Amino acid sequence: MANNYFEFKQFRIDQEGSAMKVGTDGVLLGAWADISKANRILDVGTGTGLIAMMIAQRSNSEVKIDAVEIESSSYQQAVNNFENCPWSLKINAFHLSFQDFCQSTTARYDAIVSNPPYFLNGLKAKGESRTQARHADHLPFEDLLEGAIKLLTESGILSVVLPVEEGEYFERLARLTGFYLKRKFSVLPNPGKPVKRYLLEFCLQKCEPQFAELIVENGQRHVYSPEYIDLTKDYYLKF
Repeated sequence: MANNYFEFKQFRIDQEGSAMKVGTDGVLLGAWADISKANRILDVGTGTGLIAMMIAQRSNSEVKIDAVEIESSSYQQAVNNFENCPWSLKINAFHLSFQDFCQSTTARYDAIVSNPPYFLNGLKAKGESRTQARHADHLPFEDLLEGAIKLLTESGILSVVLPVEEGEYFERLARLTGFYLKRKFSVLPNPGKPVKRYLLEFCLQKCEPQFAELIVENGQRHVYSPEYIDLTKDYYLKF
């Protein structure tokens, strides 16, 4: 069973009330997403607030971060985590669907990040909150992409993390929506193993995409690769 909290170097995630716990996907995206030119950032489906806080840690004091969460207990957990972190003044939480948020806001963002629900088919998770967190029924990829293209500035960036099959589907939809692939990292659990995740970055202007691989472990459990350590060393206590 997952712990009720997860301790990072500069903040703590309490997660008992959230449907989805801290995992490698969120940590990867929070550390990898390019926010170097962003003054306003949106985290879609913030869950515990992990990605929003990771981004808050590595952004300057002027950056504003909005975090949207539809599921009630996860929203309240995120609010509590934000209030107890060092960057509480930088982060605002919104308890509504991304679709409703798109309709209600006039804000424009330099970066949008999302670890989106991705199960397109298959059995539903037990419990409505976990179903909302894991299945794309409440946030279809099309809605995420159409909302992102509306809310991004002209030079804005959309960054997501997805499993391989869903990532390839998302990439095709993004192209049809008007996005251009900017970066694509293939995440492997160990050397020689199949790719398990894609880190995907899209923009609204034509560009030459960059491709790379990221290996998490060096063939042994909990023995991490130099590139994974370098990416996450500012966050994990063990690094």
